Amino acid sequence: MAKRKICVVVTARPSYSRVRTALSAIKEHPDLELQLVVTASALLKRYGQVEKYMERDGFHIDARVFSVLEGENLVTSTKTTGLGLMELATVFDRLEPDIVMTIADRYETIATAIAATYMNIPLAHLQGGEITGNIDEKVRHSITKLADYHLVSTQRAHDYVVRMGEHAESVFITGCPSIDIAHDVKVNPGDMFNPFERYGGVGAEVDLSNGYMVVMQHPVTSEYERAREHITETLHAVHELNLPTLWFWPNVDAGSDGTSNGIRAFREMHSIPNIHFFKQIPPRDFLQMLYHSRCLVGNSSVGIRECSYLGVPVVNIGSREEGRERGDNLIDVDYDRTEIKSAILQQFENGRSAGVPLYGDGLAGEKIAQVLSEVELKFTKRLSYVDEELNT
Repeated sequence: MAKRKICVVVTARPSYSRVRTALSAIKEHPDLELQLVVTASALLKRYGQVEKYMERDGFHIDARVFSVLEGENLVTSTKTTGLGLMELATVFDRLEPDIVMTIADRYETIATAIAATYMNIPLAHLQGGEITGNIDEKVRHSITKLADYHLVSTQRAHDYVVRMGEHAESVFITGCPSIDIAHDVKVNPGDMFNPFERYGGVGAEVDLSNGYMVVMQHPVTSEYERAREHITETLHAVHELNLPTLWFWPNVDAGSDGTSNGIRAFREMHSIPNIHFFKQIPPRDFLQMLYHSRCLVGNSSVGIRECSYLGVPVVNIGSREEGRERGDNLIDVDYDRTEIKSAILQQFENGRSAGVPLYGDGLAGEKIAQVLSEVELKFTKRLSYVDEELNT
């Protein structure tokens, strides 16, 4: 009996951390064959070139799809989605997967969903049914309506997907694969490594021995014109506190140029010996860095998911994560340097909590692979357009 071919499309830095353990479980499952497609910002050096870490982790990349247009605004995001749709259709026709899996809610992921749907390839969607306060929610819910199998992280997400009209038997609570990595870090934290020796980065080699914080702040697509203003408030807060800080570059989204330019301008105008900047660190090392930190600052979903499990204090800025299920490790603030500073100091005082398994128990990757090996395929085997031409 031939193995079932599972094609997973990874589009960005966070997508890989969200799916890494599922990739391993699919690769190792006796009844499954992993097909890995890497596209969009996951291929770009300026955003960390995540594909290199995938290959270092032992994954074979079956196809690369270059699709990102420069500009980081609403027009280029839309055109990038269109290019991805065109190119992914060609890739799917060549690979002939039995199931395509797409991840979460980034704008590039809807291209995966549309291409698979119109080619009658069953679509599995990871992390549907969640609520956020921006355009990502529209994308996520749209993919839910296109998907055939729903691999959700929580009971509430399960209930939301069913209430959207999806059949309960197609919705599976697997947890989030990123929690698998967080679980490993929590059980085997080890000592904090030297990130400057291992990953380079830019800026002063700050002293981490007495504690440090991590900053990861992305533009909000529905407020992208204010991205530079938003990041400037955070920069002032962190600069004025003068605490050791490891800062990560933003994702590729509408407004990321504003965020990046704001950081560059601030570095030119101020001496910031307390901040070191990174583009990309592999998932486990990043979570190990977070685990040993005193606080995460910004608006990344890692503060909602992995940090709630690890018990790492979080200062969540703005509306990007509005509506998500969360633990008690967060303080929400506006884009205001005074509020941000006060919340950081409060979280330093609060310290790490026990953590809660809100988004999974550490076994999501295995559960996802098992579901994909057992579900009934929704469509019969397709013929490629080449085969169709030969048969006419």
